[in-house]
Amino acid sequence: MEKHLYPYGLIGNCAFQAHIKTDSNIAWMCWPKFDSSFIFGNMLDEENGGKFTVQPVGGIQKSHQFYQENTNVLCTELTGEDGTFRITDFAPRFVQHDRYFKPLMLVRKIEPISGTPKVKICCQPKGDYGKITPKHYFASNHIEYLGLEYNLRLTTTFPVTSILEQKSIVLNETKYLILTYGAPMEAEISSTAEAFLSKTIQYWRSWVKNMNVSNFHQDKVIRSSLALKIHQYEDTGAIVAAGTTSLPESPGSGRNWDYRFCWVRDTYYTLTAFSNIGHFEELERYFHYFLNLAPDKTGRYQPLYSISGDSKLEEIITELPGYQGNGPVRIGNQAYTHIQNDVYGQILVSLLPLYSDKRFINSEKADSLQLIFDILGMIEQLMEEPDAGLWEFRNKQQFHSYTYLFHWAGSNAAKKIGLAFNNKELIQKADHLISKSAQKIEACFDSERGVYTQAIGTPNLDASTLQLIAMNYIDPSSERAKLHLIELEKELKTSEGLFYRYKHADDFGTPETTFLICAFWYVEALAGVGRVDEAIKIFEKLTSYSNHVGLLSEDVHEKSGSQWGNFPQAYSHVGLVNAAFRISNKLDLPSFL
Repeated sequence: MEKHLYPYGLIGNCAFQAHIKTDSNIAWMCWPKFDSSFIFGNMLDEENGGKFTVQPVGGIQKSHQFYQENTNVLCTELTGEDGTFRITDFAPRFVQHDRYFKPLMLVRKIEPISGTPKVKICCQPKGDYGKITPKHYFASNHIEYLGLEYNLRLTTTFPVTSILEQKSIVLNETKYLILTYGAPMEAEISSTAEAFLSKTIQYWRSWVKNMNVSNFHQDKVIRSSLALKIHQYEDTGAIVAAGTTSLPESPGSGRNWDYRFCWVRDTYYTLTAFSNIGHFEELERYFHYFLNLAPDKTGRYQPLYSISGDSKLEEIITELPGYQGNGPVRIGNQAYTHIQNDVYGQILVSLLPLYSDKRFINSEKADSLQLIFDILGMIEQLMEEPDAGLWEFRNKQQFHSYTYLFHWAGSNAAKKIGLAFNNKELIQKADHLISKSAQKIEACFDSERGVYTQAIGTPNLDASTLQLIAMNYIDPSSERAKLHLIELEKELKTSEGLFYRYKHADDFGTPETTFLICAFWYVEALAGVGRVDEAIKIFEKLTSYSNHVGLLSEDVHEKSGSQWGNFPQAYSHVGLVNAAFRISNKLDLPSFL
Protein backbone atom coordinates (compact mmCIF):
# COMPACT_ATOMS: atom_id res chain seq x y z
CA MET A 1 0.00 0.00 0.00
CA GLU A 2 1.44 3.38 -1.05
CA LYS A 3 2.18 5.75 1.81
CA HIS A 4 0.21 8.98 1.76
CA LEU A 5 1.66 12.12 3.33
CA TYR A 6 0.10 15.56 3.15
CA PRO A 7 2.40 17.63 0.88
CA TYR A 8 1.76 20.93 2.65
CA GLY A 9 3.47 23.36 4.95
CA LEU A 10 1.42 25.69 7.13
CA ILE A 11 1.81 29.39 7.80
CA GLY A 12 -0.36 31.71 9.88
CA ASN A 13 -0.46 34.72 12.18
CA CYS A 14 -3.35 33.93 14.58
CA ALA A 15 -5.75 35.69 12.18
CA PHE A 16 -5.58 33.23 9.27
CA GLN A 17 -3.79 30.12 8.06
CA ALA A 18 -2.55 29.06 4.62
CA HIS A 19 -1.64 25.53 3.53
CA ILE A 20 1.11 25.67 0.91
CA LYS A 21 1.80 22.68 -1.29
CA THR A 22 5.30 21.61 -2.27
CA ASP A 23 4.57 22.82 -5.82
CA SER A 24 4.04 26.39 -4.42
CA ASN A 25 0.24 26.36 -4.64
CA ILE A 26 -1.76 27.98 -1.84
CA ALA A 27 -3.97 24.91 -1.65
CA TRP A 28 -6.17 26.04 1.28
CA MET A 29 -6.73 29.49 2.73
CA CYS A 30 -9.90 30.86 4.31
CA TRP A 31 -10.56 34.62 4.63
CA PRO A 32 -11.51 36.62 6.57
CA LYS A 33 -11.72 34.02 9.40
CA PHE A 34 -10.63 30.44 10.02
CA ASP A 35 -14.20 29.23 9.38
CA SER A 36 -14.98 31.45 6.38
CA SER A 37 -15.18 30.20 2.81
CA PHE A 38 -11.88 29.44 1.20
CA ILE A 39 -10.21 31.98 -1.04
CA PHE A 40 -8.06 29.16 -2.35
CA GLY A 41 -9.52 25.66 -2.02
CA ASN A 42 -7.65 23.49 -4.51
CA MET A 43 -7.17 20.98 -1.69
CA LEU A 44 -10.86 20.01 -1.93
CA ASP A 45 -11.62 20.91 -5.54
CA GLU A 46 -8.77 20.65 -8.01
CA GLU A 47 -10.85 21.99 -10.92
CA ASN A 48 -12.83 24.86 -9.37
CA GLY A 49 -11.05 25.55 -6.08
CA GLY A 50 -8.85 28.32 -7.42
CA LYS A 51 -5.09 28.46 -7.02
CA PHE A 52 -2.10 30.69 -6.38
CA THR A 53 1.13 29.32 -7.83
CA VAL A 54 4.62 30.47 -8.76
CA GLN A 55 6.13 27.70 -10.88
CA PRO A 56 9.02 27.22 -13.30
CA VAL A 57 8.25 27.31 -17.01
CA GLY A 58 8.54 23.78 -18.38
CA GLY A 59 7.57 22.11 -15.12
CA ILE A 60 9.05 21.32 -11.71
CA GLN A 61 12.09 19.05 -11.72
CA LYS A 62 12.78 19.25 -8.00
CA SER A 63 11.04 20.69 -4.91
CA HIS A 64 12.40 21.30 -1.43
CA GLN A 65 10.23 22.82 1.30
CA PHE A 66 11.35 23.83 4.80
CA TYR A 67 10.76 26.30 7.60
CA GLN A 68 13.16 29.03 8.50
CA GLU A 69 14.49 27.83 11.84
CA ASN A 70 12.20 28.46 14.83
CA THR A 71 9.58 30.33 12.82
CA ASN A 72 6.31 29.89 10.94
CA VAL A 73 7.98 31.29 7.83
CA LEU A 74 7.97 28.70 5.03
CA CYS A 75 10.41 28.37 2.13
CA THR A 76 9.76 26.39 -1.05
CA GLU A 77 12.66 25.93 -3.47
CA LEU A 78 11.71 24.88 -6.99
CA THR A 79 14.06 23.78 -9.76
CA GLY A 80 13.10 23.94 -13.43
CA GLU A 81 14.99 23.57 -16.68
CA ASP A 82 16.40 27.13 -16.44
CA GLY A 83 17.40 27.31 -12.77
CA THR A 84 16.30 27.30 -9.15
CA PHE A 85 14.35 29.88 -7.17
CA ARG A 86 13.00 30.19 -3.64
CA ILE A 87 9.55 31.30 -2.52
CA THR A 88 9.41 32.58 1.06
CA ASP A 89 5.81 32.62 2.31
CA PHE A 90 4.68 34.22 5.54
CA ALA A 91 1.77 35.85 7.33
CA PRO A 92 3.04 39.03 9.03
CA ARG A 93 2.97 38.97 12.82
CA PHE A 94 4.84 41.27 15.18
CA VAL A 95 4.31 43.86 17.89
CA GLN A 96 3.37 47.30 16.64
CA HIS A 97 1.89 50.19 18.67
CA ASP A 98 1.69 47.98 21.79
CA ARG A 99 -0.42 45.32 20.09
CA TYR A 100 0.05 42.48 17.63
CA PHE A 101 0.03 43.39 13.95
CA LYS A 102 -1.59 40.39 12.22
CA PRO A 103 -3.27 41.58 9.00
CA LEU A 104 -5.10 39.52 6.40
CA MET A 105 -2.00 39.67 4.26
CA LEU A 106 -0.10 36.88 2.53
CA VAL A 107 3.45 37.82 1.48
CA ARG A 108 5.39 35.82 -1.12
CA LYS A 109 9.04 36.69 -1.70
CA ILE A 110 10.49 35.09 -4.86
CA GLU A 111 14.27 35.15 -5.34
CA PRO A 112 16.59 33.44 -7.84
CA ILE A 113 19.03 30.92 -6.38
CA SER A 114 20.88 29.58 -9.43
CA GLY A 115 20.70 29.89 -13.19
CA THR A 116 18.18 32.21 -14.82
CA PRO A 117 14.84 30.70 -13.87
CA LYS A 118 11.71 31.51 -15.83
CA VAL A 119 8.45 31.50 -13.89
CA LYS A 120 4.73 31.64 -14.47
CA ILE A 121 2.37 33.06 -11.88
CA CYS A 122 -1.27 32.12 -11.54
CA CYS A 123 -3.56 33.83 -9.02
CA GLN A 124 -7.19 32.74 -9.27
CA PRO A 125 -9.11 33.33 -6.02
CA LYS A 126 -12.62 32.01 -5.44
CA GLY A 127 -15.53 32.83 -3.15
CA ASP A 128 -18.44 31.03 -1.49
CA TYR A 129 -16.70 27.65 -1.56
CA GLY A 130 -15.91 27.87 -5.26
CA LYS A 131 -19.25 29.23 -6.48
CA ILE A 132 -17.94 32.77 -7.08
CA THR A 133 -15.16 33.66 -9.50
CA PRO A 134 -14.27 37.30 -8.83
CA LYS A 135 -13.96 39.76 -11.69
CA HIS A 136 -10.75 41.71 -11.81
CA TYR A 137 -9.12 44.86 -13.06
CA PHE A 138 -5.51 45.94 -12.94
CA ALA A 139 -3.54 49.10 -12.38
CA SER A 140 0.18 49.88 -12.65
CA ASN A 141 1.31 47.44 -9.98
CA HIS A 142 -1.70 45.63 -8.61
CA ILE A 143 -4.69 43.48 -9.53
CA GLU A 144 -8.04 44.07 -7.83
CA TYR A 145 -10.43 41.12 -7.49
CA LEU A 146 -14.10 42.13 -7.16
CA GLY A 147 -17.25 40.32 -6.10
CA LEU A 148 -16.37 38.90 -2.68
CA GLU A 149 -17.49 40.26 0.69
CA TYR A 150 -14.48 42.57 0.55
CA ASN A 151 -12.11 43.15 -2.32
CA LEU A 152 -8.85 41.28 -2.74
CA ARG A 153 -5.77 43.04 -4.02
CA LEU A 154 -2.58 41.48 -5.33
CA THR A 155 0.21 44.05 -5.15
CA THR A 156 3.43 43.08 -6.88
CA THR A 157 6.76 44.03 -8.39
CA PHE A 158 6.16 41.53 -11.21
CA PRO A 159 4.66 42.81 -14.49
CA VAL A 160 0.91 42.74 -13.88
CA THR A 161 0.12 41.88 -17.50
CA SER A 162 2.36 38.81 -17.36
CA ILE A 163 0.45 37.54 -14.32
CA LEU A 164 -2.97 38.05 -15.87
CA GLU A 165 -1.94 36.44 -19.15
CA GLN A 166 0.22 33.81 -17.39
CA LYS A 167 3.23 34.56 -19.53
CA SER A 168 6.74 33.47 -18.64
CA ILE A 169 8.85 35.94 -16.66
CA VAL A 170 12.63 35.82 -16.33
CA LEU A 171 13.47 35.96 -12.63
CA ASN A 172 16.75 37.90 -12.53
CA GLU A 173 16.10 39.70 -9.23
CA THR A 174 14.02 39.31 -6.09
CA LYS A 175 10.32 39.97 -6.62
CA TYR A 176 7.30 40.18 -4.31
CA LEU A 177 3.63 39.22 -4.34
CA ILE A 178 1.43 40.65 -1.56
CA LEU A 179 -2.20 39.55 -1.35
CA THR A 180 -4.47 41.57 0.95
CA TYR A 181 -8.13 41.38 1.96
CA GLY A 182 -10.11 44.55 2.57
CA ALA A 183 -7.61 47.30 3.26
CA PRO A 184 -4.89 47.24 0.56
CA MET A 185 -1.20 47.81 1.18
CA GLU A 186 -0.38 51.37 0.12
CA ALA A 187 3.38 51.38 0.79
CA GLU A 188 6.63 50.80 -1.06
CA ILE A 189 6.51 47.12 -1.91
CA SER A 190 10.04 45.75 -1.58
CA SER A 191 11.13 47.57 1.57
CA THR A 192 7.80 46.95 3.30
CA ALA A 193 7.87 43.23 2.50
CA GLU A 194 11.45 42.91 3.75
CA ALA A 195 10.67 44.83 6.94
CA PHE A 196 7.62 42.66 7.60
CA LEU A 197 9.66 39.51 6.97
CA SER A 198 12.44 40.57 9.33
CA LYS A 199 10.01 41.54 12.10
CA THR A 200 7.97 38.34 11.68
CA ILE A 201 11.09 36.15 11.93
CA GLN A 202 12.18 38.10 14.99
CA TYR A 203 8.75 37.67 16.60
CA TRP A 204 8.65 33.89 16.18
CA ARG A 205 12.23 33.38 17.33
CA SER A 206 11.59 35.51 20.40
CA TRP A 207 8.45 33.46 21.14
CA VAL A 208 10.49 30.26 20.92
CA LYS A 209 13.25 31.67 23.15
CA ASN A 210 10.63 32.22 25.84
CA MET A 211 9.56 28.57 25.80
CA ASN A 212 10.26 26.47 28.87
CA VAL A 213 11.40 23.20 27.31
CA SER A 214 13.99 20.48 27.98
CA ASN A 215 16.43 19.15 25.40
CA PHE A 216 14.38 15.96 24.87
CA HIS A 217 13.61 16.11 21.14
CA GLN A 218 13.56 19.86 21.50
CA ASP A 219 13.32 20.51 17.77
CA LYS A 220 10.11 18.48 17.47
CA VAL A 221 8.55 20.16 20.51
CA ILE A 222 9.38 23.58 19.06
CA ARG A 223 7.83 22.76 15.69
CA SER A 224 4.68 21.39 17.31
CA SER A 225 4.42 24.42 19.59
CA LEU A 226 4.76 26.81 16.65
CA ALA A 227 2.00 24.93 14.83
CA LEU A 228 -0.25 25.04 17.89
CA LYS A 229 0.22 28.77 18.36
CA ILE A 230 -1.31 29.60 14.99
CA HIS A 231 -4.40 27.52 15.80
CA GLN A 232 -5.57 30.24 18.18
CA TYR A 233 -7.82 32.87 16.64
CA GLU A 234 -6.38 35.68 18.68
CA ASP A 235 -9.16 38.20 18.10
CA THR A 236 -11.52 36.19 20.32
CA GLY A 237 -9.15 33.73 22.03
CA ALA A 238 -10.78 30.64 20.50
CA ILE A 239 -8.55 27.69 19.62
CA VAL A 240 -9.54 25.52 16.64
CA ALA A 241 -9.02 21.78 16.32
CA ALA A 242 -7.67 22.21 12.77
CA GLY A 243 -7.76 24.77 9.99
CA THR A 244 -9.23 22.34 7.44
CA THR A 245 -12.49 20.57 6.76
CA SER A 246 -13.42 17.16 5.40
CA LEU A 247 -10.00 15.58 4.97
CA PRO A 248 -11.05 11.90 5.34
CA GLU A 249 -10.04 9.75 8.31
CA SER A 250 -9.48 7.07 5.67
CA PRO A 251 -10.27 7.00 1.93
CA GLY A 252 -13.93 6.32 1.21
CA SER A 253 -14.86 6.16 4.90
CA GLY A 254 -17.28 9.09 4.91
CA ARG A 255 -15.66 10.21 8.18
CA ASN A 256 -15.05 13.72 6.90
CA TRP A 257 -15.55 16.50 9.44
CA ASP A 258 -15.24 20.26 9.65
CA TYR A 259 -12.73 21.01 12.43
CA ARG A 260 -12.50 24.80 12.11
CA PHE A 261 -14.24 25.32 15.44
CA CYS A 262 -13.35 25.56 19.12
CA TRP A 263 -13.91 22.31 21.02
CA VAL A 264 -13.92 22.79 24.78
CA ARG A 265 -12.22 19.40 25.18
CA ASP A 266 -9.46 20.00 22.65
CA THR A 267 -8.79 23.38 24.19
CA TYR A 268 -8.13 21.80 27.59
CA TYR A 269 -5.35 19.66 26.13
CA THR A 270 -3.97 22.54 24.07
CA LEU A 271 -3.83 24.87 27.06
CA THR A 272 -2.07 22.12 29.02
CA ALA A 273 0.55 21.98 26.27
CA PHE A 274 1.04 25.76 26.35
CA SER A 275 1.38 25.60 30.14
CA ASN A 276 3.97 22.81 29.81
CA ILE A 277 6.12 25.03 27.57
CA GLY A 278 5.68 28.07 29.82
CA HIS A 279 3.30 30.16 27.70
CA PHE A 280 0.19 31.52 29.44
CA GLU A 281 -1.05 34.31 27.17
CA GLU A 282 -3.15 31.78 25.26
CA LEU A 283 -4.95 30.74 28.48
CA GLU A 284 -5.81 34.31 29.40
CA ARG A 285 -7.19 34.97 25.93
CA TYR A 286 -9.22 31.75 26.01
CA PHE A 287 -10.63 32.74 29.44
CA HIS A 288 -12.08 35.90 27.89
CA TYR A 289 -13.46 33.84 24.99
CA PHE A 290 -15.10 31.43 27.40
CA LEU A 291 -16.66 34.18 29.53
CA ASN A 292 -18.43 35.41 26.40
CA LEU A 293 -19.96 32.00 25.64
CA ALA A 294 -23.62 31.76 26.51
CA PRO A 295 -24.90 28.52 28.07
CA ASP A 296 -28.47 27.58 27.20
CA LYS A 297 -31.42 28.17 29.49
CA THR A 298 -30.61 25.05 31.52
CA GLY A 299 -26.98 26.09 32.04
CA ARG A 300 -25.56 23.62 29.53
CA TYR A 301 -22.51 24.29 27.40
CA GLN A 302 -22.05 22.77 23.96
CA PRO A 303 -19.05 20.59 23.08
CA LEU A 304 -17.94 23.19 20.52
CA TYR A 305 -18.59 26.75 19.36
CA SER A 306 -17.55 28.91 16.45
CA ILE A 307 -14.45 31.02 16.83
CA SER A 308 -16.79 33.99 17.30
CA GLY A 309 -18.68 32.16 20.05
CA ASP A 310 -21.73 31.33 17.93
CA SER A 311 -23.62 28.29 19.14
CA LYS A 312 -25.35 27.18 15.93
CA LEU A 313 -22.98 25.33 13.61
CA GLU A 314 -25.43 23.78 11.18
CA GLU A 315 -23.79 21.04 9.14
CA ILE A 316 -24.35 21.04 5.40
CA ILE A 317 -22.91 18.86 2.64
CA THR A 318 -21.54 20.75 -0.34
CA GLU A 319 -21.10 19.74 -3.96
CA LEU A 320 -17.31 19.94 -3.71
CA PRO A 321 -15.63 16.68 -4.83
CA GLY A 322 -13.37 16.50 -1.77
CA TYR A 323 -9.74 15.66 -1.12
CA GLN A 324 -8.59 13.27 -3.87
CA GLY A 325 -12.28 12.77 -4.69
CA ASN A 326 -13.18 11.71 -1.16
CA GLY A 327 -16.52 13.25 -0.27
CA PRO A 328 -18.62 14.36 1.38
CA VAL A 329 -17.31 17.86 2.07
CA ARG A 330 -19.02 19.18 5.17
CA ILE A 331 -19.33 22.79 6.30
CA GLY A 332 -20.36 23.12 9.93
CA ASN A 333 -20.48 20.32 12.49
CA GLN A 334 -23.53 18.53 13.85
CA ALA A 335 -21.62 17.70 17.02
CA TYR A 336 -22.71 21.07 18.42
CA THR A 337 -26.08 19.39 19.17
CA HIS A 338 -24.51 16.48 21.05
CA ILE A 339 -24.64 15.86 24.75
CA GLN A 340 -21.00 15.56 25.83
CA ASN A 341 -20.85 16.02 29.56
CA ASP A 342 -17.07 15.80 29.94
CA VAL A 343 -16.88 19.47 28.91
CA TYR A 344 -17.71 20.79 32.39
CA GLY A 345 -14.75 19.12 34.02
CA GLN A 346 -12.50 20.25 31.20
CA ILE A 347 -13.62 23.84 31.67
CA LEU A 348 -12.73 23.68 35.36
CA VAL A 349 -9.35 22.04 34.81
CA SER A 350 -8.53 24.52 32.02
CA LEU A 351 -9.32 27.52 34.19
CA LEU A 352 -7.64 26.20 37.36
CA PRO A 353 -4.29 28.00 36.82
CA LEU A 354 -6.03 31.37 36.64
CA TYR A 355 -7.31 30.84 40.17
CA SER A 356 -4.54 28.85 41.85
CA ASP A 357 -1.28 29.78 40.10
CA LYS A 358 0.41 32.63 42.00
CA ARG A 359 1.66 34.11 38.72
CA PHE A 360 -1.92 35.24 38.18
CA ILE A 361 -3.54 37.76 40.51
CA ASN A 362 -6.39 36.02 42.36
CA SER A 363 -8.26 39.21 43.14
CA GLU A 364 -8.92 39.69 39.45
CA LYS A 365 -10.84 36.41 39.33
CA ALA A 366 -12.72 36.60 42.64
CA ASP A 367 -15.81 38.03 40.98
CA SER A 368 -16.06 35.01 38.69
CA LEU A 369 -16.19 32.38 41.45
CA GLN A 370 -19.91 32.04 40.74
CA LEU A 371 -18.90 30.59 37.38
CA ILE A 372 -17.06 27.80 39.18
CA PHE A 373 -20.11 27.09 41.36
CA ASP A 374 -22.36 27.03 38.29
CA ILE A 375 -20.17 24.59 36.36
CA LEU A 376 -19.75 22.36 39.41
CA GLY A 377 -23.52 22.42 39.74
CA MET A 378 -23.83 21.13 36.18
CA ILE A 379 -21.53 18.21 37.00
CA GLU A 380 -23.82 17.36 39.92
CA GLN A 381 -26.95 17.71 37.79
CA LEU A 382 -25.61 15.51 34.97
CA MET A 383 -24.08 12.76 37.08
CA GLU A 384 -26.84 10.29 36.12
CA GLU A 385 -27.13 11.28 32.45
CA PRO A 386 -25.58 9.25 29.60
CA ASP A 387 -23.84 11.14 26.79
CA ALA A 388 -22.26 10.79 23.33
CA GLY A 389 -18.74 10.70 24.77
CA LEU A 390 -15.56 12.31 23.52
CA TRP A 391 -15.64 10.37 20.22
CA GLU A 392 -19.01 11.97 19.46
CA PHE A 393 -21.05 8.85 18.73
CA ARG A 394 -23.98 10.10 16.69
CA ASN A 395 -26.52 7.43 17.58
CA LYS A 396 -25.43 6.02 20.92
CA GLN A 397 -25.48 7.34 24.48
CA GLN A 398 -23.60 5.66 27.33
CA PHE A 399 -22.26 6.34 30.82
CA HIS A 400 -18.68 6.90 29.66
CA SER A 401 -15.76 6.39 32.00
CA TYR A 402 -13.97 9.32 30.30
CA THR A 403 -16.87 11.65 31.13
CA TYR A 404 -16.76 10.59 34.76
CA LEU A 405 -12.98 11.00 34.81
CA PHE A 406 -13.48 14.66 33.97
CA HIS A 407 -16.30 15.00 36.47
CA TRP A 408 -13.70 13.76 38.96
CA ALA A 409 -10.86 15.94 37.63
CA GLY A 410 -13.09 19.02 37.37
CA SER A 411 -14.32 18.55 40.92
CA ASN A 412 -10.72 18.27 42.10
CA ALA A 413 -9.92 21.49 40.25
CA ALA A 414 -12.90 23.22 41.88
CA LYS A 415 -11.68 22.06 45.28
CA LYS A 416 -8.25 23.58 44.64
CA ILE A 417 -9.93 26.84 43.62
CA GLY A 418 -11.98 26.70 46.82
CA LEU A 419 -8.81 26.23 48.85
CA ALA A 420 -7.15 29.16 47.07
CA PHE A 421 -10.04 31.41 48.10
CA ASN A 422 -10.78 29.69 51.42
CA ASN A 423 -14.35 29.03 50.25
CA LYS A 424 -15.64 26.21 52.45
CA GLU A 425 -18.91 25.80 50.54
CA LEU A 426 -17.04 25.21 47.30
CA ILE A 427 -14.65 22.76 48.95
CA GLN A 428 -17.50 20.75 50.49
CA LYS A 429 -19.47 20.55 47.25
CA ALA A 430 -16.36 19.51 45.31
CA ASP A 431 -15.50 16.76 47.82
CA HIS A 432 -18.99 15.30 47.45
CA LEU A 433 -18.72 15.19 43.67
CA ILE A 434 -15.19 13.77 43.73
CA SER A 435 -16.58 10.80 45.63
CA LYS A 436 -19.63 10.34 43.37
CA SER A 437 -17.52 10.54 40.21
CA ALA A 438 -15.10 7.94 41.52
CA GLN A 439 -18.00 5.57 42.20
CA LYS A 440 -19.13 5.90 38.58
CA ILE A 441 -15.62 5.28 37.25
CA GLU A 442 -15.33 2.17 39.39
CA ALA A 443 -18.60 0.91 37.90
CA CYS A 444 -16.68 0.72 34.59
CA PHE A 445 -14.06 -1.62 36.05
CA ASP A 446 -13.99 -5.17 34.68
CA SER A 447 -12.53 -7.14 37.57
CA GLU A 448 -12.04 -10.32 35.51
CA ARG A 449 -9.74 -8.59 33.02
CA GLY A 450 -8.42 -5.94 35.39
CA VAL A 451 -9.33 -3.11 33.00
CA TYR A 452 -11.60 -0.08 32.91
CA THR A 453 -14.01 -0.30 29.97
CA GLN A 454 -15.39 2.45 27.76
CA ALA A 455 -18.64 2.81 29.70
CA ILE A 456 -20.73 1.24 32.43
CA GLY A 457 -22.14 -2.08 31.28
CA THR A 458 -20.05 -2.59 28.13
CA PRO A 459 -17.00 -4.83 27.57
CA ASN A 460 -15.64 -2.48 24.87
CA LEU A 461 -12.25 -0.92 25.52
CA ASP A 462 -11.36 2.67 24.73
CA ALA A 463 -8.01 4.44 24.44
CA SER A 464 -9.41 7.41 26.34
CA THR A 465 -9.12 5.36 29.52
CA LEU A 466 -5.34 5.75 29.20
CA GLN A 467 -6.08 9.13 30.76
CA LEU A 468 -7.03 7.40 34.02
CA ILE A 469 -3.28 6.86 34.47
CA ALA A 470 -2.05 10.15 33.01
CA MET A 471 -4.42 12.17 35.22
CA ASN A 472 -3.53 10.15 38.32
CA TYR A 473 -6.99 8.75 38.95
CA ILE A 474 -5.21 5.39 39.08
CA ASP A 475 -1.91 5.60 40.95
CA PRO A 476 0.63 5.11 38.10
CA SER A 477 2.87 3.05 40.38
CA SER A 478 0.06 0.63 41.31
CA GLU A 479 -0.48 -2.87 39.99
CA ARG A 480 -3.92 -1.82 38.81
CA ALA A 481 -2.42 0.82 36.50
CA LYS A 482 0.03 -1.67 35.03
CA LEU A 483 -2.64 -4.31 34.40
CA HIS A 484 -5.05 -1.76 32.92
CA LEU A 485 -2.38 -0.65 30.48
CA ILE A 486 -1.52 -4.22 29.48
CA GLU A 487 -5.16 -5.00 28.65
CA LEU A 488 -5.50 -1.87 26.51
CA GLU A 489 -2.28 -2.81 24.69
CA LYS A 490 -3.63 -6.27 23.89
CA GLU A 491 -6.71 -4.93 22.11
CA LEU A 492 -5.94 -1.43 20.80
CA LYS A 493 -2.18 -1.16 20.21
CA THR A 494 -0.51 -1.94 16.87
CA SER A 495 2.93 -3.46 16.46
CA GLU A 496 4.33 0.02 15.72
CA GLY A 497 2.93 1.58 18.89
CA LEU A 498 -0.01 3.28 17.20
CA PHE A 499 -3.34 3.17 19.03
CA TYR A 500 -6.93 2.79 17.88
CA ARG A 501 -9.55 4.83 19.70
CA TYR A 502 -11.62 1.65 19.91
CA LYS A 503 -12.10 -1.45 17.76
CA HIS A 504 -15.86 -1.96 17.86
CA ALA A 505 -18.19 -0.70 15.12
CA ASP A 506 -19.75 2.76 15.38
CA ASP A 507 -22.18 4.75 13.20
CA PHE A 508 -19.80 4.47 10.22
CA GLY A 509 -18.55 0.92 10.68
CA THR A 510 -15.26 -0.26 12.15
CA PRO A 511 -12.46 2.37 12.33
CA GLU A 512 -9.74 1.82 9.72
CA THR A 513 -7.08 4.22 11.01
CA THR A 514 -5.42 4.87 14.34
CA PHE A 515 -5.85 8.16 16.18
CA LEU A 516 -2.50 9.81 16.77
CA ILE A 517 -3.20 11.55 20.06
CA CYS A 518 -4.19 8.17 21.55
CA ALA A 519 -0.68 6.91 20.80
CA PHE A 520 0.81 9.92 22.58
CA TRP A 521 -1.52 9.23 25.53
CA TYR A 522 -0.07 5.73 25.46
CA VAL A 523 3.43 7.21 25.68
CA GLU A 524 2.37 9.25 28.72
CA ALA A 525 0.89 6.15 30.35
CA LEU A 526 4.07 4.14 29.67
CA ALA A 527 6.16 6.84 31.30
CA GLY A 528 3.72 7.04 34.19
CA VAL A 529 3.95 3.35 35.06
CA GLY A 530 7.75 3.43 34.83
CA ARG A 531 8.24 1.90 31.37
CA VAL A 532 10.26 4.95 30.33
CA ASP A 533 12.55 3.24 27.80
CA GLU A 534 9.50 1.94 25.95
CA ALA A 535 7.89 5.38 26.13
CA ILE A 536 10.94 6.96 24.48
CA LYS A 537 11.06 4.30 21.77
CA ILE A 538 7.37 4.70 20.92
CA PHE A 539 7.62 8.52 21.05
CA GLU A 540 10.44 8.48 18.51
CA LYS A 541 8.49 6.13 16.27
CA LEU A 542 5.40 8.36 16.41
CA THR A 543 7.35 11.44 15.37
CA SER A 544 8.32 9.60 12.18
CA TYR A 545 4.70 9.85 11.06
CA SER A 546 5.11 13.58 10.40
CA ASN A 547 5.35 14.97 6.90
CA HIS A 548 8.37 16.61 5.27
CA VAL A 549 8.19 19.75 7.47
CA GLY A 550 7.35 18.02 10.77
CA LEU A 551 3.56 18.42 10.73
CA LEU A 552 1.23 15.71 12.04
CA SER A 553 -2.18 14.58 10.83
CA GLU A 554 -5.15 13.45 12.89
CA ASP A 555 -5.02 9.78 11.87
CA VAL A 556 -2.37 7.27 10.76
CA HIS A 557 -3.04 4.10 8.80
CA GLU A 558 -1.65 1.11 10.67
CA LYS A 559 -0.16 -0.78 7.72
CA SER A 560 1.06 1.97 5.38
CA GLY A 561 1.86 4.70 7.92
CA SER A 562 -0.21 7.09 5.78
CA GLN A 563 -1.44 10.42 7.12
CA TRP A 564 -5.22 10.91 7.08
CA GLY A 565 -7.78 13.13 8.76
CA ASN A 566 -7.66 16.88 9.11
CA PHE A 567 -4.22 18.42 8.87
CA PRO A 568 -2.29 19.55 10.70
CA GLN A 569 -4.28 18.45 13.72
CA ALA A 570 -3.82 20.48 16.89
CA TYR A 571 -4.68 17.39 18.96
CA SER A 572 -1.73 15.44 17.53
CA HIS A 573 0.78 18.22 18.16
CA VAL A 574 -0.63 18.66 21.65
CA GLY A 575 -0.04 14.97 22.21
CA LEU A 576 3.59 15.28 21.14
CA VAL A 577 4.27 18.28 23.40
CA ASN A 578 2.61 16.75 26.45
CA ALA A 579 4.23 13.34 25.96
CA ALA A 580 7.66 14.95 25.64
CA PHE A 581 6.99 16.92 28.82
CA ARG A 582 6.00 13.74 30.69
CA ILE A 583 9.14 11.88 29.58
CA SER A 584 11.34 14.88 30.44
CA ASN A 585 9.96 14.89 33.97
CA LYS A 586 10.60 11.17 34.32
CA LEU A 587 14.18 11.62 33.11
CA ASP A 588 14.54 14.67 35.37
CA LEU A 589 15.83 16.71 32.46
CA PRO A 590 16.39 20.44 33.04
CA SER A 591 14.17 22.94 31.25
CA PHE A 592 15.66 25.71 29.18
CA LEU A 593 14.06 29.15 29.19
